Amino acid sequence: MAKLNVGLLFGGRSGEHEVSISSARAIARALVTAPNTENYALRPFYIQKDGCWQTGAIAQQVLETGIPLPVDESMGATRLSLWQFPSDVADVDVWFPILHGPNGEDGTIQGLLKLMQVPCVGSGVLASALGMDKIAMKSAFAQAGLSQVDYVTVTRTEVWSNPCVFPKLCDRIEAVLGYPCFVKPANLGSSVGIAKVRTRAQLEAALDSAASYDRRIIVEAGVTAREVECAVLGNDQPKASVIGEITYSSDFYDYETKYTEGKSRHLIPAPLSSEVVAQIQDMAIRAFKAVDAAGIARVDFFYVESTGKVLINEINTMPGFTATSMYPMLWAASGIPFADLIDRLIQLGLERSQE
Repeated sequence: MAKLNVGLLFGGRSGEHEVSISSARAIARALVTAPNTENYALRPFYIQKDGCWQTGAIAQQVLETGIPLPVDESMGATRLSLWQFPSDVADVDVWFPILHGPNGEDGTIQGLLKLMQVPCVGSGVLASALGMDKIAMKSAFAQAGLSQVDYVTVTRTEVWSNPCVFPKLCDRIEAVLGYPCFVKPANLGSSVGIAKVRTRAQLEAALDSAASYDRRIIVEAGVTAREVECAVLGNDQPKASVIGEITYSSDFYDYETKYTEGKSRHLIPAPLSSEVVAQIQDMAIRAFKAVDAAGIARVDFFYVESTGKVLINEINTMPGFTATSMYPMLWAASGIPFADLIDRLIQLGLERSQE
C-alpha cells in the first residue's frame, strides 16, 4: 500500500507561533519513527508570522532547527501571498494542523481545510471556535450542566469608551466576584494576556490590557483549588485518560510557567480518589461532546479539595505536543505511547471524514 501523505501544518499567525513549531517537531519525529514511517510520508507546511506559506526545504529547515523564519526574508524562495498555496498542497492525503491560538485553533484553518475536502486531524469549525472563545465555551458548558466558577463578561467598549461607565463596571465585578479574580481576553490561548488581580488598581490595569488583545473579555472568580487535567481521544465514542495534576511556584499557571521546563511539575496520575477521578473523566467527555469536538482535546478542571467540588475550567481542542505538554504525557501514562497516539489521531481524522 502507498504511504499516506500527512500535511503537517505549523507556525501560524498567533502569539503561540514558537509553541506550534515545538509541537510540530515532536510530531514530525513520531511520523518518521517505525512503524509510522511505513504508513505515512511527512509533508511539512510552515505558515510564517505574516501568513505566508512555505513548504519543502524551507519548512523542513524550520522543523529541524526549531527557529522561526524571519518574515523579511524568504531564503531565496518565491514568497506566496495569503491567497496562494504551494502546489504540493494537492498531494496531501490528511492534514495535521498543529496550530495553537487564533488563526489556527479557532476554526479559521479548519474551515479552509474543510473547503479543500481533505481529511483533517482534530475538531471542525464549530468545536474549534467554541474551544477558543472562552465566553461561548462557558455558555456551552452551562447548557450541558457542567459546574464552573462564577464569571462576568465585559466588552472593550465598556472598558474604553465611557469614563463614567468604567467605575460602575469595576464595582459590579467586585460585587459579583470579589478578589482575587482573573481577567482574560476571550479569544487568546495559553494564558496570553491573562492577569490575576487583587485590588481595584490591578483590576483596572488588567481590563485595559485585556481590551488591547480582544474586544470581548471574561473575568473569573479565583478559587483555592488543585489544577487537574484530563485528555480525551476519539470521535463519537471518546475515551478519557488518567488524570494529571499541575503544581507550580508562580502566582498562577501563566505562559512562561506553562512552556518553560522546570517551572511547573506534572503529577501523573494525580493523587486523587477513584470517585473524583471518575467524576473528572465523566465531565471531560461531557465537555468534549458539548462543543462537538473530534479526535483530540484536553479538558482542564479545578478540584476544590475543601468542598469536594469539581469545576470545569476550559477545553483545548488542539493541545500542545511539546516536552512540557500534558496531553501526550497523559496518554503515555494511560498506555498509549507517543508514536501510537499520533497514528490514532490520524486514523480518527480519516474516520471522521468518511462519515
